[in-house]
Amino acid sequence: MRAGIAFLIAAYMLSQFYRAFLAVLAPALASDIGATTGDLARASGLWFAAFALMQLPVGWALDHLGPRRTASALFLLGGAGGATLFATAQSPAMLSAAMILIGIGCAPILMSTYYIFARTFSAAVFGTLAGVTVGLSSLGNILAAAPLAILIDSFGWRATVGGFAALTAAIAIAMALLVRDPEKPQGEARGSLLDLLRMPQLWPILVMMFVCYFPAAGLRGLWISPYLADRFGAELSQLGTATLIMGLAMVAGNFAYGPADRLFRSRKWPILIGNLGVAALCLAFWAMPPTGATAAIAMFALIGLLGASYPIVISHGRSFCPPHLTGRGVTLLNLFGMGGAGVMQFASGPTFATLADTRTGAEAYGALFGLIGLVILIGLAIYSRAEDRTG
Repeated sequence: MRAGIAFLIAAYMLSQFYRAFLAVLAPALASDIGATTGDLARASGLWFAAFALMQLPVGWALDHLGPRRTASALFLLGGAGGATLFATAQSPAMLSAAMILIGIGCAPILMSTYYIFARTFSAAVFGTLAGVTVGLSSLGNILAAAPLAILIDSFGWRATVGGFAALTAAIAIAMALLVRDPEKPQGEARGSLLDLLRMPQLWPILVMMFVCYFPAAGLRGLWISPYLADRFGAELSQLGTATLIMGLAMVAGNFAYGPADRLFRSRKWPILIGNLGVAALCLAFWAMPPTGATAAIAMFALIGLLGASYPIVISHGRSFCPPHLTGRGVTLLNLFGMGGAGVMQFASGPTFATLADTRTGAEAYGALFGLIGLVILIGLAIYSRAEDRTG
């Protein structure tokens, strides 16, 4: 079980890598195959959309087939296959197709881990385990920063992505051999997704899931690099350092949020306070934009730190799910989290293009980030009505 979980965490580290690596690859993709910021925003959005749409079939598969077969098969076919297609891409359209496949491949990994935790450990420690898992896996964000920039400089972007495709395949095979499915509880055949959707306690949490993940993941995964390059003339090595700093802040945030429910005896209040800080920082890019790269990177890092509430929001929602619907419950929550990130990433490209038509570059970026802050505030207003639960 321990070895299987270790490889699931390694697989989710690559999932974090794939959703974040476009920020560093952007200059090479622009010069080699003419991919624009809009193309990459679309490709990133398609990754999130594919990831999100797979959550419902993944939830069914976890409850009926178990995490071993579900995670290993999809990660091999979708993850390794999509990365191979990406490495050979000749156009932005091929990049989009590759990101769809990678999103499908990565879709079951974290939920398989959470499924094992929920079935094996007590609910009281689920949040801590969830936070530690995402915190360790967030090393993928680090890998997709300065280390990726070094690899691209040394070997080129195609060979680098091809190497990650091979690593993805190896981890998928290891999961097939080492992951162990937990025992199924009594009453496995009863209930459906509709039973979860009929629970009024879940809906404010689903709204929070929809808005909480994109600010950190979306800005780190794409927008930090063009912002720093366009506003302050940052080059590849500087972009690698900036994304590394934001990635480290996200790692720290995941570890901090993990035990927060036990420390504060509340899941709701850490989520409210942390995401209110994210909203304030996004609005600050609009109302009081930073005048230097250092200040901008510090603000991005704080968004990464405070915006890492995803595990505790999942934990809050999971606490209302009956045992026989664990798989479908956590994947429903993940559907809203990744779906929200995908929708906002899709919208961010054309929104920025529209804003840039009537504003300077700095003003357009600020307005885009400010709109993200307003969306978070709307989500927080709805989530404030959620029932708190720590058990």
